[in-house]
Amino acid sequence: MADTDKKNELAAAVRALVREKSYSGEEKGAVAAAKALFERYGYDEVFIDDYGSIVGVIQGKRPGPTVLYDAHIDTVPVPDPSVWTHGPWSGEVADGKLYGRGTSDMKGALGAALVACADFAAETHRDFPGRLAVTGVVYEELFEGIAARALSKKFRPDYVIIGEASELNLKRAQRGRAEVVVETFGVPAHSANPDKGVNAVTQMAKVILEIQKLVPAEQPVLGKGILELTDIISTPYPGASVVPSHCRATFDRRLLVGETPESVLAPIQAVLDGLAAADPKFRGQVSLAEATLTCYTGATIGGRRFFPGWRFDDDAPFVQTALKALRAEGISAELTQYSFCTNGSHYAGEAGIKTVGFGPSRENLAHTIDEHVELDHLEAAYRGYKALAAALTELPC
Repeated sequence: MADTDKKNELAAAVRALVREKSYSGEEKGAVAAAKALFERYGYDEVFIDDYGSIVGVIQGKRPGPTVLYDAHIDTVPVPDPSVWTHGPWSGEVADGKLYGRGTSDMKGALGAALVACADFAAETHRDFPGRLAVTGVVYEELFEGIAARALSKKFRPDYVIIGEASELNLKRAQRGRAEVVVETFGVPAHSANPDKGVNAVTQMAKVILEIQKLVPAEQPVLGKGILELTDIISTPYPGASVVPSHCRATFDRRLLVGETPESVLAPIQAVLDGLAAADPKFRGQVSLAEATLTCYTGATIGGRRFFPGWRFDDDAPFVQTALKALRAEGISAELTQYSFCTNGSHYAGEAGIKTVGFGPSRENLAHTIDEHVELDHLEAAYRGYKALAAALTELPC
């Protein structure tokens, strides 16, 4: 098939997914579209779990490893569709680009992997070792790795390919993410008589100044484990004529390999202990954020917002095998790392599964107005996913 025909085929598959709005917890329509594609392309099994994530499986004729292609099917919301040049759920093609929410993050990768694995199976007459599993995971935008845990438990992959945008480079590392919640507690009073109370916001200001003095940990490749204030709320709100009695601040903590909830919270707890020792009126606490939300299936999903970082050595055999396969396909991939969090936090960070990232598009297009994926990137990712299927299924389990 000519390149133009393949690009059109890939665009049609991605468009079918993009046209279904699929905010986190509202992925039902996109899952139905994915199911129709899996069935059209002849997958041996189509599985939807309790959370609503979908998996298409192709079984090889010989024993071998399970290679799982990870893509999430949920997207972030579109606050104002009117500011988009091309409709966010149109899947329009213009100037060699396919537009729409999720094209880059990451329905483009899902469509490319879905078609690639089907074509690989057809071209080999399924005479390959092991099996291929292509996933459309729900709720990744809010809970990186949590829905993936259920798929990991069921399919027990030996190798995982994260399809997040990589500019066609090969990712072998990623910082993790934690949401750290700091709370201070005061004593309410009328703001005309503030000396009768304790201002929780003023106390939080002291905490923030001390936290800014903390020196972040740092590792080669991954960089710094930064801690950034992202949110602050006082109680009561609005607080007319009252000294606030409670203040809650949220910090985004980027995680390095080997960090634990205990090691992340310890320096902040030390700050709180120091302030309490210096001021008997000071009261504060630190914890990890937790949340529970409802899936479109009615199941609940949630947990602590702590998603580990991960890294594999450049010379790890499976990393080199993947890199050589891409380059042999004419893709000028370099070894790099993700700057954001992915489902790899579970596969590699929690479960220790051999994981790489490879996907179409650029990282800075995610969550943007006029989000798009280039058709050239889709076609290159398609070829790369086929090459990775051929290479990784030949590796040991």
